[in-house]
Amino acid sequence: MQFKNFGILAFVVALCLGLHFDLPASQTPEQVCIRDFVSEGQLVVVNIATDGSVGDGQVLNLVIRDSVGNEHRRKKDLAGEVRVAFTAPSSAAFDVCLENQLQIKGRSLSRSVELDIESGSQARDWNMIQATEKLKPIEVELRRIEELTDEIVDELNYLKAREERLRDTNESTNRRVRNFSILVIVVLVSLGAWQINYLRNYFKAKHII
Repeated sequence: MQFKNFGILAFVVALCLGLHFDLPASQTPEQVCIRDFVSEGQLVVVNIATDGSVGDGQVLNLVIRDSVGNEHRRKKDLAGEVRVAFTAPSSAAFDVCLENQLQIKGRSLSRSVELDIESGSQARDWNMIQATEKLKPIEVELRRIEELTDEIVDELNYLKAREERLRDTNESTNRRVRNFSILVIVVLVSLGAWQINYLRNYFKAKHII
């Protein structure tokens, strides 16, 4: 857990993220953002619960957006419980950002925030699935474990592909640096040979040697 100068609190987890923190109100608030990463097509459910009420001297604003540029939810003057669900259009990081605007000068106010982020199989309503498909508890648990295993395999495949891509980039960079170094050496040697030849001809023309 780490607060950065620009007011971003970043967490990267695979499946589920839960936090409880106090967000002070300010007349010039900075956004506090929680970051998570999801794969393409994954279901994401964000649950936010806060204390206080509308009109208590502070305005809590929420925005959820991903690194691709999609905005999934924006809500002003948040109080109580909010549930946001969306399907990730692509593999990307997304931020859940909160800011607390102070409305009454000279007051020291804050909101207590409970934030829970679930994605993939953790975000699905398994009780509804059990009731709809009339599954036994053991069957539901096996389905949940199967989906969780598939997500882990997909994540490992993604990390493997990313490692291969980074490795190819690294090898390409090494080749370019090597070729550039060889070119620089050739140019320097050629320039040195030319200078030696020029100076020898010059001294001969002046009958110095």
